[in-house]
Amino acid sequence: MTLKDTMPLLTRHEGVWEGYYRYVDINGNNVGEHKSRLLCRFPSEDRYHQTNNYFWADGRTEVRDFPTRIENGKLIFYTEITGWAAEVPLDEYGRTVMLHWTRNDDPGLYLYEMIQLSDCGKYRSRVWQWFRNGQLDQRTLIDEQRVSDDWAAYENSTDSFKDIATFF
Repeated sequence: MTLKDTMPLLTRHEGVWEGYYRYVDINGNNVGEHKSRLLCRFPSEDRYHQTNNYFWADGRTEVRDFPTRIENGKLIFYTEITGWAAEVPLDEYGRTVMLHWTRNDDPGLYLYEMIQLSDCGKYRSRVWQWFRNGQLDQRTLIDEQRVSDDWAAYENSTDSFKDIATFF
């Protein structure tokens, strides 16, 4: 059985997504934000691979890469983060994916993420809840729009990320 058969909702996330990450403290105060471009791809029948490109208004950039493998009907992350992603079978509308992960360099921190994909497949909303030593520490609110189904064109282009600055 392929990953696309096991997780059909995740298949609908394939492509290039642009959006904003907004970080808020437990009182709802904005503590940071940045622009993003994510490549969500299926390089083989049993693999999902996501690359996150972050862009701050002051010119800083960061790239994070998340290859996965599938085990027991879940995606397993095994790089700088350890965790899983799975579709939520109780969502009769087929819109929700849940994730849990820890950062390998910060053992007191764990996160839960909920992702909702719009019915048209062009928009998604994500919420991260950060827990430090068992207590809520902050939230990340992410609003994204699919800008292309062709992730390979972005991945293979040498200047595909330069235009991101125009969004600030």
